[in-house]
Amino acid sequence: MNTPLLGSLGTRYKALVIGASGALGQAFCQLLRADAHCASVRELSRGSSPALDLEAPSSIAEAAAALADEGPYQLIVHAAGLLHRAGVAPEKSLAAIEAEALQTVFQVNALGPALVLRHFLPLLDAQGAMAMLSAKVGSIGDNRLGGWYAYRSSKAALNMLIRTAAIELARSKPRARLLSLHPGTVISPLSQPFRGALAARPAEQAARELLRVIDSLGAEHSGSFHAYDGQPLPW
Repeated sequence: MNTPLLGSLGTRYKALVIGASGALGQAFCQLLRADAHCASVRELSRGSSPALDLEAPSSIAEAAAALADEGPYQLIVHAAGLLHRAGVAPEKSLAAIEAEALQTVFQVNALGPALVLRHFLPLLDAQGAMAMLSAKVGSIGDNRLGGWYAYRSSKAALNMLIRTAAIELARSKPRARLLSLHPGTVISPLSQPFRGALAARPAEQAARELLRVIDSLGAEHSGSFHAYDGQPLPW
């Protein structure tokens, strides 16, 4: 019999991965499907059925409504995000800030996830865990290099959303936990163009480390910000 990957969620737990088509999302799904204690894994992405597109707010509510009868989920992982794509790139200076790119990054990294929190936290089990992938560069206290205005500020906004939602969650589900996690640099299309990609870890390794962190944190850690190695990060 396989050794359970997660021990804090009980046996026969149900998992939901949002952003399941990305490198980390796929790794989460593969690991969870192989977990002896995991009864099912539901995958959501722009290409799933139902579809969930962070840039189409109505799809978020519709996806949650479609999955309502499948819940509650003992584990929800939000693994979607945007650093760059055609027309969007990390800014090296204030002069590089463009309104359209800024709005796009905020939509994917903060506004969409805010609606995910609104519509999917009600589907979380009373003793479950929900984790959203943030980024260390979203830490205001740790910002020493500057640059990357849209990505940094959108992840800082995400952290505030998570912290605030965790306070509200504690009133209705005091034994549940909502976490902000930094995955580190992962081998993926997101990291490939950047200098840090040389030190990137395989997605499977990063996902396993993040699941280990989720498993190690209890309800008393809800609303906190941790790195993939379990270390708390400054806001």
